[in-house]
Amino acid sequence: MQDILINWTPQETRVAVIENGAVQELHVERTLERGLVGNIYAGRVARVLPGMQSAFIDIGLERAAFLHVADVHVNGGTARGDHGPGAVPPPPIERLVFEGQTLTVQVIKDPIGTKGARLSTQISIAGRLLVFLPQDEHIGISQKIGSPELREQLRARMTALVGTSEDGGPMPSWPTTSPTCARPGARSASAASSRRPARCCTWT
Repeated sequence: MQDILINWTPQETRVAVIENGAVQELHVERTLERGLVGNIYAGRVARVLPGMQSAFIDIGLERAAFLHVADVHVNGGTARGDHGPGAVPPPPIERLVFEGQTLTVQVIKDPIGTKGARLSTQISIAGRLLVFLPQDEHIGISQKIGSPELREQLRARMTALVGTSEDGGPMPSWPTTSPTCARPGARSASAASSRRPARCCTWT
């Protein structure tokens, strides 16, 4: 049996996950140290800057947030970090977004000084065992799990949980059952415990 205990004060929030009478997880968030990284917003494109290949997004904060073309999710990923010889440059920002458009975005860098938060349209929700990637159509296994046999076992387990399409690939049926990435902690998890976070990360 699993319970979640929450203690809230104006100064901090404490959350404990209890399983079979023992504390499994403890999270403490202090108000003065609270950041925005990981938060997901429905933002509105306030301005598109073709010269900078970026856009300013209104997400309800004091300053508009910043979205660079490299952080726009296109064709299964973003262009950030993809600098290989066969890398295809992303389309121009003005072809991807327009003023007044509503976008689902996630904060990847907190605001600092006079600069607003930095955003990405590639959404990821990290759990204890899994990382939920609602826009991707693949199943990934953490490279930190070194055993090839264990990696294949985890891949088979995740495929069974997610399901497969007619062409043999994962079911691209977001938001109900999207592919995920298994984290290192998943190596010792049971199928039942893997299934629980998979359900928790499903968008409704």
